[in-house]
Amino acid sequence: MAFVNVTIALNIFVVGLDDLHLAQLKALPGADAYRFHALFTYWELKQAHQFPVQQLLDEGCARLKSFPDGVDAVIGYLDFPVSTVLPLLREAAGLPGPSIESVLKCEHKYWSRRLQREVIPDQIPDFAAIDPFADDSLGGVALPFPFWLKPVKAVLSQLGFLVTDRASLDHAIRMIRAGIARFAVPFNLILERTELPPEIRAVDGFHCIAESIISQGRQCTVEGYAWKGEVVCYGVVDSLREGPQGSSFSRYQYPSTLPEPVTERMAELCRRVIRHIGYDNAPFNIEFYWEEDSDRIWLLEINTRISKSHAPLFQMVDGCYHHQVNLDLGLGRRPDIPHRQGRYGCAARFMLRHYGDARVTRVPSEAELDALRAQEPDASFEILVEPGMRLSSLKNQDSYSYEVAVLFLGGEDEQDLEAKYQQLRERLPLEYEPIGDSD
Repeated sequence: MAFVNVTIALNIFVVGLDDLHLAQLKALPGADAYRFHALFTYWELKQAHQFPVQQLLDEGCARLKSFPDGVDAVIGYLDFPVSTVLPLLREAAGLPGPSIESVLKCEHKYWSRRLQREVIPDQIPDFAAIDPFADDSLGGVALPFPFWLKPVKAVLSQLGFLVTDRASLDHAIRMIRAGIARFAVPFNLILERTELPPEIRAVDGFHCIAESIISQGRQCTVEGYAWKGEVVCYGVVDSLREGPQGSSFSRYQYPSTLPEPVTERMAELCRRVIRHIGYDNAPFNIEFYWEEDSDRIWLLEINTRISKSHAPLFQMVDGCYHHQVNLDLGLGRRPDIPHRQGRYGCAARFMLRHYGDARVTRVPSEAELDALRAQEPDASFEILVEPGMRLSSLKNQDSYSYEVAVLFLGGEDEQDLEAKYQQLRERLPLEYEPIGDSD
């Protein structure tokens, strides 16, 4: 009797899956051995008026427990609420991963700063918790102007404001009071799932953190993972900013152009902080600033996920989407990702922005996009607006600009990359008209 070697596919549930990232997951080495399932879609989780955390926990856990063929991994690449609920979903499926407590120690901005101060006090700003609903919001806080004010949990710099004086503070407080519930209510549902120290329990999702200014230098993101106590940093991506406050991202570029000794010091800071927090068996990325004149490094924030925006950059330069890191860790394996085996020497994600509200009057046609693809076959475009749309209707934007399109592009070197971008940008028509008083 002949025996047939049958390989049973592994069932991978992806929280917040969309078609773009499903295609990237299916392009990973050995992807034929996986079956990818959406545990809610991107649109269900990120485009609703409120983040459906209760539904995600109730229905998501129930679906994982009742899946008949066994669940081999539960992964995600999105920020809040996905990154924050993943430990609870994995626990429901009986899968290993970081504890919810360790994730919250990274994701809760105030809690995270307190822990960072214990091991790298010289690399973090002065900070203080703020109750935006108090009669006196500063409540005796001695932090001088200027400073950044932002919720202890938000997304993409939403409700983050540069506060320079009392008037700008009052404006920020009004905006935060009006919008913070979208983040605070679902975040508090997650905070209720763990035992919090009293000083953190008192600073729930309706609170903010004020931080002194550290954003004067060059910004970058270190991508890494923790595996059985070992902390590995496998790539550094530059973050270039623009706009009146210098706070809106214009591009992510890989690999970093920072000096190697600087990125090595950043990697050591990652190792110290991640180990101190106790975060393990999962990916992370940590954002830093480097002040070239003083050679000082500042830690901005910790994210408990890979950056989906960086995935195509790793594919173009290293030869593989870093979804591979996420997948390997979800399956309980040490990550295996290539290095500098891609087609290009550098790559970037360009974010095209418009400052101020407006109505969109023209976007590129499919014929125009096809012509651009013919000029640069490896480039990919994502137009985020359509004619007639008011920019203020876009969700998940920062406090100062609207992201209207995204362009991924690779080049032989930085000069080649910049030249290609300028050529394509000139042929990417996006037009607007002012918003009238009656709108």
